[in-house]
Amino acid sequence: MTTNRIEKRIQLHAPVSRVWRALTDYREFGEWFRVKLEGPFVPGQVARGHITYPGYEHLGWEAIVQKMEPEKLFSFTWHPYAVDPDKDYSQETPTLVEFRLEQTASGTLLLLTESGFEHIPGERRLDAFRMNERGWTEQMNNIARHVAETR
Repeated sequence: MTTNRIEKRIQLHAPVSRVWRALTDYREFGEWFRVKLEGPFVPGQVARGHITYPGYEHLGWEAIVQKMEPEKLFSFTWHPYAVDPDKDYSQETPTLVEFRLEQTASGTLLLLTESGFEHIPGERRLDAFRMNERGWTEQMNNIARHVAETR
């Protein structure tokens, strides 16, 4: 098992356009991801907000939007498992999160990749990888529910 890259895939029974909206509309993203964002996603800009997931409400959320290729690729960089509010993570190299969409006969295949864990400081690398590995499994289920329940 590699601890440098997380890969998840899920078949969603919704059109690519619907999944794209769930990923890139900051309000919809916030609903299923459990974060209240301050404003829209814009490539090259920081997206900020506060986590609404129970037990983590005291934490901020921040990512830099990298790419938004309509209905194909949405990506951002962030500091994974940055859960100590007293620690400055800004000097760490962030990981890259990519959501890729592929149209299928029954809807959309969503492929998620988070890479770059090898650049996380050694003392927190394994925890960050393990927590995000679990977290992405949950988030894939969250987006599946979201696109199934909302149109």
